[in-house]
Amino acid sequence: MIFGHINNTEAHHYPVAVARAVDYLARHDLRAMAAGRYQHDKTGWVVQVLDLQTGPHSESFPEAHRHFVDVQFLVDGEELIGVATEKAELVIHQPYNADRDIIFYRDAPNETLLLMKPGNFAVFFPQDLHRPNLMIDGPQAIRKVVVKIPLTEFVNSGSTL
Repeated sequence: MIFGHINNTEAHHYPVAVARAVDYLARHDLRAMAAGRYQHDKTGWVVQVLDLQTGPHSESFPEAHRHFVDVQFLVDGEELIGVATEKAELVIHQPYNADRDIIFYRDAPNETLLLMKPGNFAVFFPQDLHRPNLMIDGPQAIRKVVVKIPLTEFVNSGSTL
């Protein structure tokens, strides 16, 4: 998992695919884009512009993806995202949906909460369980953009240290 802020990326050495996604987010007026699902013309990546309502932890379930990496960027509002990265035996809440590349679990062990404010982004790899759209003090409207990067963009050339 990677966590950062859009105004503090120039000195970091992100994987190339993450750097491209962050650059895309920085160069677009995400407040003006209509909510919806877009396909980036150069990469073919899916870009989702979402207007959501945060909710209670108890009504949300951790999710994971097998074939895509999520870059979640908060445009407006504030949210918490639960994150768990430890290996564990997990109880499935909803089975894997191949069309959406998503599986939901009942709970996540040792979950850490990320405070997302406008400009923050979080990158979730397949091993990172994440529970987005959690409210802080009460429900609120948020706008976020999720860039879905195929996991194949991260496969290295087989080099080792």
